[in-house]
Order: sequence, then structure tokens, then C-alpha cells
Amino acid sequence: MPLLSTDSLFEQQATRAMAHALHGGADFGECIQTMQRVPSGDTAAWTREWTAMADRVAAIGDACAAHGHRVSAREAWLRASNYYRAAYCFLYGRPVSATLTAAFDREVREFAKAAAWLDPPLVPLEIPYEGTTLPAYFCSGGDGPLPLLVCTNGYDSTVCEMYFAFAVAARQHGWHCLLFDGPGQGRVLIEQHVFMRPDWENVVRPVLDFAIGLPGVDTGRIALSGWSFGGYLGLRGATNETRLAALVVDPGLIGLAVPMRKMFAALPPQALANPAAADPELFVPYAAHIAGDPHLQWSVIQRAFMVHDVDSVQAYLATALDYDASGMLGTIRCPTFVACEEDDALATTAPMVYDGLTCTKTLQRFTRAEGAGDHTAMLARSLFLQRVFDWLEETVDRP
Repeated sequence: MPLLSTDSLFEQQATRAMAHALHGGADFGECIQTMQRVPSGDTAAWTREWTAMADRVAAIGDACAAHGHRVSAREAWLRASNYYRAAYCFLYGRPVSATLTAAFDREVREFAKAAAWLDPPLVPLEIPYEGTTLPAYFCSGGDGPLPLLVCTNGYDSTVCEMYFAFAVAARQHGWHCLLFDGPGQGRVLIEQHVFMRPDWENVVRPVLDFAIGLPGVDTGRIALSGWSFGGYLGLRGATNETRLAALVVDPGLIGLAVPMRKMFAALPPQALANPAAADPELFVPYAAHIAGDPHLQWSVIQRAFMVHDVDSVQAYLATALDYDASGMLGTIRCPTFVACEEDDALATTAPMVYDGLTCTKTLQRFTRAEGAGDHTAMLARSLFLQRVFDWLEETVDRP
């Protein structure tokens, strides 16, 4: 039964924003009132109304700050940051629009204001990476040495949103947390124009090089968490990496290659094996189908094309086939928690991931009956985080 919209795509994104109420990223009434002014399928109204709510809540934060109310100010700024992120989610696409960039900048700005007033403050960082830097935040769990959870996200999240999804819970459990945006994510995509790459081990490696030098970190107790498409990125990030004490992938996503081969199974074998060299006419029916489906239009043509810097379904398929962890699972040595949500399409490969792992491993199912079967168990974050941190504490959190 829909909670906020009869439009299934709007429902998914609106409940995602509202779910962060658990850790200070939203208020139920604000989300409900916003969505009551957004007609089904009207992306212009979506952007307008979420921006209006974000502006209103940001102004509350500024007014509270002017009167010295630090807690009230930072709470409002955190909600505003999440609402600005929600506002631009349907603006993904090539070229990057000024409206998307402006909303993204407001997300980052409001979050930075709140981060500086948290107790203890979050520490903004820049991680050196291939001639540029990756934006990051260090969230202290207390006086060290303490274990560290390094979090990597997916296609359309940001370092700011990951604070609500992971860092608050990490702090409550006595863990430090390092949040970062990599290639194809957040600022690195929108403003630095650095795009996604399949070999995420070459992203995680410099992040860990940086992380082991952070104050108060027990370098023998570092875990990596991959969220959404980060489920695949986390797997790749952990390959041949000896410094990780644990890995959490939510969901257990083997990559893009397996589902894309199924989606394009009707192609001639030679075209599926080498899409870049195939006759472009073969992809015309697929492109028409994707363009005619609002979910696929947004997730593929707007979001995936932008993230991967491609401009056609043919080019996307050629790129997607490089995203495959199936032959590398045996190189992951640390204990691994594989999440498998019942109604999450990305989780269908989780049993395949679990079977391919040769390390100590746990396959944790999240079901519809528990209220946790949706993508990354967004509507049951308390249950999800309880299971993850209990597992982490039993696996690596031993002084």
C-alpha cells in the first residue's frame, strides 16, 4: 500500500527521504505535506515542492542559529540537506543542469553547517585520489582506539545522505565512521566530472591508505560497507585487500554484467559478447522500450548514462559488462555480511555472491513480513542496522 504517492517511482524516492527521520534527516509531517503537493508523474512539481520545503526548513535552522539555539539549528539544517538531495533526484542527466548543481550545492552547504555544530563535530576531509581529491567526513565514535566503518555508496547517494544511513548508528555503537564519495558519485560526478569505474579496489585502496592515518582508529578493526550499487563496489573494493577486518554488502550485488546479459538475452551472441562492435540498429527496440518506461527512463537514460558518461543504450551495455565481480569473489579474505532483501531487484544475485565467497560469510535475508523487504531495507533501518552492528561486534569489535 503506498505511503506517500501512487506513483511507484515517486513513492520509492519519497519514502527513502522520509526513512532518514530515524536519524534526524527528515520529519514525517514535512515529507507528507510535500508529497501532497506533487501530482503523480510530475517531476517539475517534485523538484519545486521538495526545494520549497528544504528552503523553509533551512530558514528555520538559520533563525535558530541567529538566536543561539545550536541543537535546533543543526537539526533543521540536517533535514534541509536531505530535502535538497531529494529535490534533485529526477534532474539527473546529461548535460548537468544548473538546477541540479544548485540543489546539490545547497545539500552540501546545509549539511556542512550542521556537521560543524554536531557534538563532536564531523570532520570534513579531502582524500587524495589520482591527481584530485574525494570529499569525505570523519565521524568520531569517541575516544580511540576504536574500530572504523568505511562507507561507500552507489549511483545516486552522497556523502551527506550516508551520514543518516550509517554514521549515526556507528557512533551509537562506538564505531568511528568514514564516509566518502568516489568516482561517479556526489561532488566527484556533479562538479568534478569524474565518472564511475568498475575496478573499485583502485578507489578503496587510497581511501584505506588515508584512513589508517586518522587519529583514534584501530587499524586492525576496519570494516568496509557498500550500500545499494555499492554492494558491488564493496565486493570489488575488498578484493585482495588484507587491511579489512570485515565487509558488509547491501545488497549482495554481483555486478551489472549478469542482469544486463539477461535483459539483452535476445541479442545475437556476438553482439552480446561485444556490444561496442555490434550494429547499432540491434539496440533500437531496447532503447525504445527503456524510453517508454518511466522507471527505466530515469534509472538508465538519465542516471546511468550520466554516472558512466555514456550516451546510448549500446554504450551502456558495453560499459556494464565490465562490472562483474563473479570471478573475483575468492580473493575476498575478510568475513563478509551479504544482505538479501526479498523485494529488492538488486538483491537477486545475493545467493550467487554468498555461494562464490570462500571467506567466513553470512547471508542475511530481510523479508517483506518484517517490513524490511524493500531496496536496502530503507523502511526498516532499525532492524537492518541492529543486525549489521551486532554482526560487526561479534566479528571484529573485540579490543
